[in-house]
Amino acid sequence: MRPSRWTRPLQVLTAICGLVFAAGTAVQAFVVITQETVGHAMALAGRTPAEIAAGAPELVTTLRVVGVGFLVVNLLLLAAPRGRAWTFWLALAVTVAQALGVVAGMVPWVVLQATYERFGPLGLLPTMVTDGGSAVLAVLLLVALVRHRTAWAQLRPSVDRAASPARSRG
Repeated sequence: MRPSRWTRPLQVLTAICGLVFAAGTAVQAFVVITQETVGHAMALAGRTPAEIAAGAPELVTTLRVVGVGFLVVNLLLLAAPRGRAWTFWLALAVTVAQALGVVAGMVPWVVLQATYERFGPLGLLPTMVTDGGSAVLAVLLLVALVRHRTAWAQLRPSVDRAASPARSRG
């Protein structure tokens, strides 16, 4: 297989996005996700103060562990310019998973509301960039996959159909 005109730009874009998404995930996991933010989101969802006191610390820990996982996987996307197929499939999987955050409603609106009320519009930026950007990159990767039927928009070698034994009429 040989590269198409989209191969290299797609690989470089994926690596850049991986870095941006890792940074956004780090800010989200360690600046935005705090006991106060999670507690406020739980209160907005109708939880009692006792439920908040009991559940918020564990939820913060869980969200940070998930965040670290996404951070590491996003950093692995820096290997995309090497053109290995595994980086394509990893990029596709992680971007789809991240896009499910806000785009598909996996992040409850009370969390976004609590974040907005605590940090203002700037507090929503990490989620919007990471989840929204992942949705865009996932679509680009899927379009390239459908169009080229292989990772990284590679061109398949052309086959001389006239010389193919299955096509001969003799």
